[in-house]
Amino acid sequence: MLDRHTVCLMKVAVCVKQIPDPALPGELDPSTNTLKRDDKLILDESDSYGVELALQLVEAAGGGSVTLVSMVPRSEVSGLRTALAMGADDAVLVSDDALAGCDALGTAKVLAAALARTEPDLVLAGVESSDGYTGTVPAQIAACMDLPAVTFAKKIEIADGAMQIERQTEDGYDDVTCPLPALVSVTAGVVEPRYPSFKGIMAAKKKPVDEVTCADLGIDPGTVGAAGSRQEIVNVVDAEAREAGEIVEDEGDGFERIVDFLSELKVI
Repeated sequence: MLDRHTVCLMKVAVCVKQIPDPALPGELDPSTNTLKRDDKLILDESDSYGVELALQLVEAAGGGSVTLVSMVPRSEVSGLRTALAMGADDAVLVSDDALAGCDALGTAKVLAAALARTEPDLVLAGVESSDGYTGTVPAQIAACMDLPAVTFAKKIEIADGAMQIERQTEDGYDDVTCPLPALVSVTAGVVEPRYPSFKGIMAAKKKPVDEVTCADLGIDPGTVGAAGSRQEIVNVVDAEAREAGEIVEDEGDGFERIVDFLSELKVI
């Protein structure tokens, strides 16, 4: 939910990730033990919430713009076009062979540099990507940009150049007040993402996508990608198959049998 106080021409940037379709079997590159990204990529569902929230914020402000920022191989734009069809105005696409094998921090540095080009009032991001699940990139981007960061936002209200945020916790939520500009990661379900209309899909084909490289961003290729990564996937193994469970038919002693079973596991 968004407060409809006046915010003049709000400029929102949204980090969006384009990922292999999770409905299809994933495949690893044996030389790097990383997920292959050779086929068409789609918009990460977790980022669609950030896109929708950005659109609603701009609408509530009475005007502004929504810019997408994405880092991807092969100049892929399929997922970006989906977000543009939702209503985003334009996009910055970072694509460079030197970025292959980037770790979370390297990714944050690149996205931060790309975001800085847009000079946003607010940066939105999903909590974590569906193909990485590190959950660290949004906070790292904020640190690289020297911005305040609020994570796990479930509700945002903006007025008088500041945000009032309900930050989701295990016990409920915290009330957080944060000045702008800032970075906020939003949880799934914070809003209901709109479906792109046919008109939006056609318009998205003409919306500008500014493609940049490491050189354009002033980033030394040796500090990002596999060359600058602080982590390496040395091995990948299949998860152990779950063994069949034991069926206990209660003949009046079910309780005792369950207690004995838990005792053997040293649970009790």
